Amino acid sequence: MGKVAFIFPGQGSQSVGMGQDIASHSAKAKAVFDKANEVLGYDLQKLCFFGPEEELKATYHTQPALVTTSIALLEAGKQELPKPDFVAGHSLGEYSALVAAGVLSFEDAVYAVRKRGELMDYAVPFGKGSMAAVLGADTALIQETCEAVLKQGKTVGIANINCPGQIVISGVKEGVSEVSTLLKENGVKKIIELSVSGPFHSDLMRPASEKLQSVLDELTFTDASVPVITNIDGKEKKDASDLKSALISQVYSSVQWEESIQYMIGQGVDTFIEIGSGKVLTGLVKKIDRNCKMFNIFDTESLQSVINELTNSHV
Repeated sequence: MGKVAFIFPGQGSQSVGMGQDIASHSAKAKAVFDKANEVLGYDLQKLCFFGPEEELKATYHTQPALVTTSIALLEAGKQELPKPDFVAGHSLGEYSALVAAGVLSFEDAVYAVRKRGELMDYAVPFGKGSMAAVLGADTALIQETCEAVLKQGKTVGIANINCPGQIVISGVKEGVSEVSTLLKENGVKKIIELSVSGPFHSDLMRPASEKLQSVLDELTFTDASVPVITNIDGKEKKDASDLKSALISQVYSSVQWEESIQYMIGQGVDTFIEIGSGKVLTGLVKKIDRNCKMFNIFDTESLQSVINELTNSHV
């Protein structure tokens, strides 16, 4: 059996009801939600379990909600799950990965992502920025097109390289729209505008990253107990200060998800366990390498079935 990686979802994976089942079955999971409420000073648990969806979709709620759900599920299964050889998270999910690797306490992480959500929300006035997923197009063509539009003074760039044939662009509304038009003229068939509250992972987020620096400076970062694969370069890091500075750059840099997964596979990982709401990352990993074993943990039943399966196959 090869190595195991835990991967944690980011924004877009949230859904009303997340975490409710595990919190009702596991005292450890319930304690995570209680701790989140205490740190944030409002009822995040209620928002996760019952919505309303519109409110849960607000960046400053979504971010702490996803980290809390992932860590609640992790805590519920920690004793029986194998120790991972690597951890990684998609964008916001990197904070969950840092908690899993002992770099940040859960309290500090949930506080930081609440602030991160607020800063990202304030960085660009609502409606000024947008993001779009470009499907089935060549990375070089997308990069060239973004650069051409950027020269016209419209901020736009690649935000996520998720898997072969799925790249997300981000920037000012006019920039994203112009790139989309040019790509369609070049034969790209499918471009989907994303319903996000801002142009994440673009240069427009630099002001947010500068402010995030002072938030993270208040927190304690510890060297990682297992290597963390960071979004900014798809490489492993264990040093506390490297991991902290990766979080600052990550706000305005492209998410190198495909590279992150390829790196772990190259290091002998053949089993990926997605811990948190939804199954977005499982889909991406399958598109990167179909030979990998994929597991999802999103409620009590899925947690138990993963534990059973891995125990029986002696990971």
